Amino acid sequence: MQIYIVRHGIAIDREDPKCPPDPDRYLTEEGVEKTKQVAKGLAVLGATADLLLSSPYVRAMQTAEIFAAALEYSKQKIRRTDLLLPGSETSMLFRELAKDKQSSSILLFGHAPQLDDVIATALGSKHHLTSLKKAGVALIELKRVSPPSGEILWLAPPKLLRKAGK
Repeated sequence: MQIYIVRHGIAIDREDPKCPPDPDRYLTEEGVEKTKQVAKGLAVLGATADLLLSSPYVRAMQTAEIFAAALEYSKQKIRRTDLLLPGSETSMLFRELAKDKQSSSILLFGHAPQLDDVIATALGSKHHLTSLKKAGVALIELKRVSPPSGEILWLAPPKLLRKAGK
């Protein structure tokens, strides 16, 4: 199974007086535009998706919807899961993924540092090995889903994927 791990795009700053509560923080105009370019770059590289799973927070769902459009995946099929919320237990996420016997390519959308925990767990590390940038993407090949055992195929900063999409 391949899992693409995608951090949400640039969201409204917490310090902005107009900033809503954290679950409702949304992508800025710049965040939407740059995320569209990253998603297009991933599509150009030939990424496919059998399943999209997202944190229910607004900025993660917006990011998932942008990627769904680029990958020709129905936005209505995006599944929300609390297992991608900040602070959730990564082993529970992998147990949930193991139940899905039909998907060979899954995109996960969430937040830092939670996604860095997911990557570390997938690679068998107890410590962060990565620091995903906003709209950054990592691709991991899982040999076993639960308990996870995988290898990182690549890690791409958003700038690189934006260039691939041009």
